[in-house]
Amino acid sequence: MNRHETTEATATRHKAGFTLIEVLLVVAILGILAAVVVGNFSGQGDNARIKATRVSIAGIGTAVDAYQLDTGRYPSSLDNLLTSSGEPNWNGPYLRGNKDSIVDAWATPFNYKQEGGSYKIISAGKDLQMGSGDDLTSM
Repeated sequence: MNRHETTEATATRHKAGFTLIEVLLVVAILGILAAVVVGNFSGQGDNARIKATRVSIAGIGTAVDAYQLDTGRYPSSLDNLLTSSGEPNWNGPYLRGNKDSIVDAWATPFNYKQEGGSYKIISAGKDLQMGSGDDLTSM
C-alpha cells in the first residue's frame, strides 16, 4: 500500500460519522415536530370528556323517560332511577351502578331539575361550576 492510499482510507474513516452540528440540527427538528404533535392533540382530552358527558346525559334522559312511562310521572331525583321509594309500577333500576356513579366525565354529580311536564339534566362541565358558560344540558 502506498502512502496516498493510506491517507485516502484515513480520510474516508473520519468522514463516516456525524458532526455535532448535524446531530444538534436533527434533535432540533425532532423537538419542533414533537411540539407540533403535542399541540394538535392537547385539547382532545377535553373534547372526549364533553362527548362522554353528552352520551351520559342522553342515557340518563332515556332512563328518566322509561321511569315516566312506567310510573306516570317524572322522578323527583336521579336516586329514584336506582331505588324505588314506593312508586306504583316501578320496574327499575333504570340505571346501573349506585348513587355515586351518576357523575359526569369530570366526576361531578349531574344536576336534575323537573320543570312541570319536562326535565333538565345538567353537567357542570370542565370548570366544575354550575351556572357557568361551559355547562352541558339535556335541553
